[in-house]
Amino acid sequence: MKITRILALGLMLTSSVAVAGTAFAQSVPPVITPPAPQDGGLEVTVSDDSAWNDLGIAITTFATDQDVPTQTNAGSTGQLGRALAQVVAGDLKNNGLFKPSGPDGLPQPVYAQIQAPDYGIWSARSADMLVQGFVRAGSDGNLTIGCYLYDVQLKQQLVKGGWQVPPSDWRRAAHKCADMVYSRLSGESPFFDSKIAYIAETGPKDRRMKRLAIMDSDGANHRFLTSGQSMALTPRYSPDYRKIMYLSYLNGQPSIYSYDLATDRQTLIARTGAPTLAPRWSPDGKWVLYSMARGGTTDIYRISSAGGGTPQRLTNGPGINIGGSYSPDGSQIVFESDRSGSQQIYVMNADGSNQHRVSFFGGRAATPEWSPRGDQIAFTHIAGNLRVAVMNPNGGGLRHLTDSWQDEAPTWSPNGRIVQFFRTARSTGVASIWQVDLTGRNERKLPTPVGASDPAWGPIRQ
Repeated sequence: MKITRILALGLMLTSSVAVAGTAFAQSVPPVITPPAPQDGGLEVTVSDDSAWNDLGIAITTFATDQDVPTQTNAGSTGQLGRALAQVVAGDLKNNGLFKPSGPDGLPQPVYAQIQAPDYGIWSARSADMLVQGFVRAGSDGNLTIGCYLYDVQLKQQLVKGGWQVPPSDWRRAAHKCADMVYSRLSGESPFFDSKIAYIAETGPKDRRMKRLAIMDSDGANHRFLTSGQSMALTPRYSPDYRKIMYLSYLNGQPSIYSYDLATDRQTLIARTGAPTLAPRWSPDGKWVLYSMARGGTTDIYRISSAGGGTPQRLTNGPGINIGGSYSPDGSQIVFESDRSGSQQIYVMNADGSNQHRVSFFGGRAATPEWSPRGDQIAFTHIAGNLRVAVMNPNGGGLRHLTDSWQDEAPTWSPNGRIVQFFRTARSTGVASIWQVDLTGRNERKLPTPVGASDPAWGPIRQ
């Protein structure tokens, strides 16, 4: 699908606009740098241990020039305007930084007020920030969606954005609006317009079907990618968003596949002929790490992502070495090993040199994954219960983000602000996907139609 960013947004309410036709979702976008505040406009600085911020953001139903039917699943442009605002509000509420209100219970601006808000109304409601927008249907069925952020106290516009989208992509425009607001107020890069791959689980515990599935970052637009005829495990998005790599046990043979999202075709990367675990991409997409068991030991190997060639072994026993995850610059790999007698976290150079242990805080440690910021490693801490934790790359600064019975396999949001994981219920054994921000205070369960495990958060979409 294609979504187009509108350049001349200021003209949108009164005339046709010029657009820049950039295709979405085919390459990793640059980090969005929020514009500097003007005339003292409010800007929030976010740190990893930030408490809940009391910044009040009012989000109104997006206005429309004419309430007409659309080809979306949300209804007419009037109904779609409310749905857009609900998605924006949900995104901003669930990141743990802001306290948005609306659109329910708030005054609904008319179309002409979108660029000329009544600041008195919002000041009386103690709103610090105001998000307003509009939706307009074109004769070709496509939608034009605008989004504006205002500082109520200063009575000024802070940032605006606009997008032309096909009906099927209306939620993406809402996520882009939320990303714009989030980036402007937090000073961080966005993450709402992204997707999550995971393993969908159905059936009894001893005969569980595991299928590859994907969904939006808020759980919407769910889709199964594989049929379940063979077990799927540990998916990961490629850096360019075109493919998902996963482990399959087709006919009992462990195989690493790459699933092309544009063509729905799969390519075999490696069929190892031995127990295989945890395939992972390198940051440039050229290499695949995986763990393979042979001769009583399990080691980490590297192979070309194009398939073929001779695998290069990066670890050389003893014991079990699993789960390589590259640092963002590709220079180092974090992994787990029991060479010291129990599962612990180790770091090595990308060529396998300089292997050294970094976890020395008691208990066991598994499933490490490097933050896209490069400053932290998330992992599963096993000390009684299984909890999601983070630490510095040198092993210091241990912090637990969850405190449940069995939380494991963390994966990072594209901006490194949120950690996602799966939680297994003690009574039923059913797994579900959760996420928590770096304060550890704001947990959220993502909706999935069936049991869900092994989440993998993809990069931000362009």
